[in-house]
Amino acid sequence: MARKKDKKNGKGSAGQNRKSSEDFITKYQQKADVISTDSGLMYRVIDETDERRHPTFQDSVEVHQRILLTDGKVIADTYKTNSSEKFSVEEAIDGLTEGLQYMALGERYEFVIPADLAWGKKGNRSKIGPNAVLVIDIRLIDIF
Repeated sequence: MARKKDKKNGKGSAGQNRKSSEDFITKYQQKADVISTDSGLMYRVIDETDERRHPTFQDSVEVHQRILLTDGKVIADTYKTNSSEKFSVEEAIDGLTEGLQYMALGERYEFVIPADLAWGKKGNRSKIGPNAVLVIDIRLIDIF
């Protein structure tokens, strides 16, 4: 009976996350407007601008973002809280570091970040489990 004490925290096990992530990626890749990079990052452009400024690895950015797991569980949502986030591009997870550099100021993208470009086999020991793919809806508000 002691095994019944397993906590349900939504993170999932490494095996569960790997399988659901593979299924999600396979389905996502079939969308017509998805762009895939050599690293495995996938994205869709939601809103484009005529702006020419793109962040570089050395820049910091201000963004609004909604971070979800492939099951739809929301990890963070600055759109909802109306509280943007500021951080340096180089400090972000690898998939976001890569993706931000494709974006121009004011644009909104949806990134699907494979586990190896996110929190990997260990997760972040909080809300993101091992082998979890992240879906990030992000708008680039400022570059500094």
